[in-house]
Amino acid sequence: MGSPTFSVGLVQMACGSVRTDNVARAFEGVRKAVGLGAQVVCLQELFAHEYFCQVEDSNCFDLAETIPGPLTEEGSRLAKQCGIVLVLPIFEKRAAGLYHNSAAVIDATGELLGVYRKMHIPDDPQYFEKYYFAPGDSGYRVFNTQFAKLGVLICWDQWYPEAARLSTLGGAELLLYPTAIGWVPGDPLDVREGQQDAWSTVQQAHAITNGVYVAAVNRVGHEDSQSGGLDFWGRSFVCDPTGLLLASGSDTHADVVVANCSREALEEQRRAWPFLRDRRIDSYAGLSKRFLEHTESTPSRSTK
Repeated sequence: MGSPTFSVGLVQMACGSVRTDNVARAFEGVRKAVGLGAQVVCLQELFAHEYFCQVEDSNCFDLAETIPGPLTEEGSRLAKQCGIVLVLPIFEKRAAGLYHNSAAVIDATGELLGVYRKMHIPDDPQYFEKYYFAPGDSGYRVFNTQFAKLGVLICWDQWYPEAARLSTLGGAELLLYPTAIGWVPGDPLDVREGQQDAWSTVQQAHAITNGVYVAAVNRVGHEDSQSGGLDFWGRSFVCDPTGLLLASGSDTHADVVVANCSREALEEQRRAWPFLRDRRIDSYAGLSKRFLEHTESTPSRSTK
C-alpha cells in the first residue's frame, strides 16, 4: 500500500428471484467498475437474492451458503482475474441453525482474508432480520488488503457511531456499508425525503468525525412481498473525510459508482480536525452500558 491513492467501486442493482442471474449481473457490474479504474469493489447487502427478510419464512434458510462455499469461490476467481479486492456480502450458514448476514473480503490474489458478520440486527416491519440472523461475534474487523485498509460494516450498522469509530481505531482508511434500505409503498414524499437525507447525513458524519472515506452501496427498485413490498432507493455514494460527496448513483436504476481516494487527504483532514487526538478516552466508560440511570444528588449540609 505504498501508493498515495486507491479507488473504490460500488455495484448498485435490482435483484430478482434467480440467484444465478443476480450473481451474473453483480459480477458484470464488478467488471464495469474495474474498467472505470476501481481497485476495491463492494457489492450490496445480500446481493445474490431478493430481500427475503420482508417475511418470516423458514424455507428462506435454504438460501444460505457456507464460507468458504460456492459464492466465495466464484468471487475469489473474479477478484484474482480482475486483480481487485472484492467485498462480497452473503447470507452465511455458519452451522446448523446458525446464520449470519455477512461479508467476505477477498484480496486481489483471490485469497479469502476473512469475514465480517453484521453486528446490529434490526427487527422492524418488513425488516425481520432477527428471525434469520445471529449478531456477529468477532467485533469490528479491519482488513489489510492490497490496496487499502477496509472497515466493513453492514446496513443497520451504519447508524451507530461506535461501529465507525472502532473500525477507525483499528486502522481503517475506508468504511464500506453494503446496504438494503428503502421505503414502504405509500410513505408520503416528505417522509421518504427525510429518511433518505438522514441515511446519507449519518454516514457522511462518520466520515467527518473519523477522518475516513465512506462508501455505501444500496440496492434499487421495487421488491414485492405479502405485506406490500419495499421500494429500495439506491443512491449509492462515496464521500471523502470532509463529508463531501465524490460520486453518487441513481435512485431509480442499476448503476456503478467509482471514486478515487487520497491518503494525503486523510492526513490533511486529521491534522486540520484532530478528533482522534482530542478524544477523552478516560470519560467514555458509560458507553459499555445499555443506559445510564441518573438520579439527582442532594447537596450535603455543613455540620458547622
